[in-house]
Amino acid sequence: MSVIQEAYVAGVSTRKVDRLAKALGMDGISRSQVSRVCQELSAIVEKWRQRSLEDEPIAYLWLDGTTLEVRENERVVSVTAVVAVGVTADGRRTILGFDVGASESRAFWPSFLRSLVARGLDGVLLVISDAHEGLKEAIAATMSEATWQRCRVHYMRNVLGRVKKGDADEVMNAIRSIFAQTDVNDARRQLRTMADRLRKRHPDAADKLEEAEADLLAYSVFPRSHWRKIWSNNLLERLLREVKRRTNVVGIFPNRDAVIRLVGMVLLEQDEEWQAKRRYMSEASMQGLTE
Repeated sequence: MSVIQEAYVAGVSTRKVDRLAKALGMDGISRSQVSRVCQELSAIVEKWRQRSLEDEPIAYLWLDGTTLEVRENERVVSVTAVVAVGVTADGRRTILGFDVGASESRAFWPSFLRSLVARGLDGVLLVISDAHEGLKEAIAATMSEATWQRCRVHYMRNVLGRVKKGDADEVMNAIRSIFAQTDVNDARRQLRTMADRLRKRHPDAADKLEEAEADLLAYSVFPRSHWRKIWSNNLLERLLREVKRRTNVVGIFPNRDAVIRLVGMVLLEQDEEWQAKRRYMSEASMQGLTE
């Protein structure tokens, strides 16, 4: 996107876009031009958001969101832009959809996931996300045949928040040692060993580790070559950092339509780039999952 297009998409005022255009040597921008371009970009984003997913069987699904500020009813409120990313049968990354709403609302996540299913999302074997209760419930309700993988990065942040700063390295290294195992049974044994080792000084962390065993090690029944990519939400977190970088220049959005335009164009741009790059996972390693 050009600088002028980004200004249009973001919902920047006509006056600011006009000043930017003149600074770039253009004659200026009228209000009608701003309105026309915004409508055109909104149409592009909406068509992409509503595209059919029936021809894209997805084995792995990542879900996460980032918070933005928008002006509504003369108040500034926080909304969450939620994004779903998947890997296709031939191993390519693709952005399946996104929406904007209140992530704390229990109706929001189920509505978003049902919209993906309605568009044809099928075959999901593993969903990777943090432990947001509303999201977990929505996954269980809409994708009951999928296994849930608790993001190891989010989990470690939660655990480290419960221990003293000086003890953080000890706890973090204990948890990391679990994921260093190359066999599922070794990973399970290491988790229990580390829980026992931590129990004397960090009983809460030890209990939480044992409670989370199934969710933390869900990745381990999938191909070994996929483990590092499916045991956390790093793929999606990197994408959301780019969304945040592009939206930070706006600050407070004038309305939700402006959020959808800018976030949508950023995601569409990234999706097109992913399609042109090499596969995220080898086609051969994906065959066993989709047969």
